[in-house]
Amino acid sequence: MHFDPFSNWIASHSLPIGRWVEDLVDLLLRYGGWFFDGLSAILDTIINGAVDGLLWLPPVLFIALVGLIAWRLHRSWKLVVGIVLTLLLVLNLGYWKDTCQTTGLVSIATLICLLLGVPLGIACGHRPRLYAAVQPVLDLMQTIPTFVYLIPTLIMFGLGMVPGLISTVIFAMPAPVRLTMLGISRVPKELLEAGDAFGASHWQRLFKVELPHSMPSIMAGVNQCIMLSLSMVVIAAMVGAPGLGVPVLRALNQVNIAMGFESGLSIVIVAIILDRLCRQTKKDKW
Repeated sequence: MHFDPFSNWIASHSLPIGRWVEDLVDLLLRYGGWFFDGLSAILDTIINGAVDGLLWLPPVLFIALVGLIAWRLHRSWKLVVGIVLTLLLVLNLGYWKDTCQTTGLVSIATLICLLLGVPLGIACGHRPRLYAAVQPVLDLMQTIPTFVYLIPTLIMFGLGMVPGLISTVIFAMPAPVRLTMLGISRVPKELLEAGDAFGASHWQRLFKVELPHSMPSIMAGVNQCIMLSLSMVVIAAMVGAPGLGVPVLRALNQVNIAMGFESGLSIVIVAIILDRLCRQTKKDKW
């Protein structure tokens, strides 16, 4: 292939971006290894505690509690019956422990995403310049291939739940940030002016005007965060995270169609149940 001299000069003087990133990771490990070890121990304890709590309950009692929560939230007997039957199917297929491990990982990842993403989305909704600065980072978090940042997280945190959790948070957090920002920025000016007219403070206007009006958009962000976290189950299994991703990988390596379909079906069931539980209905009042 023919190149002009300028193109050849550009190609022969490539920037060592990859080496810069590698040097940065080495620098972080050299001087901040104690921090990553401590953070890994804390996150591992939290995740294992959540999983142990789910496994501590007898499966039938856990299924009954989920059905009760579904009834309390949506008052739909069809939804309750569907949830109970599908969870009994997961139990029948023998993937209950894997399902609890995946649910624990997704729950902790979603909680971290919301604790970080919702306040950042509120700040971006109030400050367009901040969102303009944050937006390229969010685009990078969603578009960069997962395996690219899975390598440094694996080096920093080792095998297990934690690198899978960190990668899941990186991939899923842009959703609540964007949708929270969208909800806050679309609050009608009339409502804000009415709050100011009644003498509401900044925090009162936020919690009594902006957040209630933005709640449908925020809940959509929660739903998207859960779905994106579940899409990382198989990726997390590649770095040692237990859960439903493990039998999927095992089925892929063994070309086991039966195991692959059953474990994949269990992931779909968890996704559908979490989606229906978190979905806002017309009867919901915020």
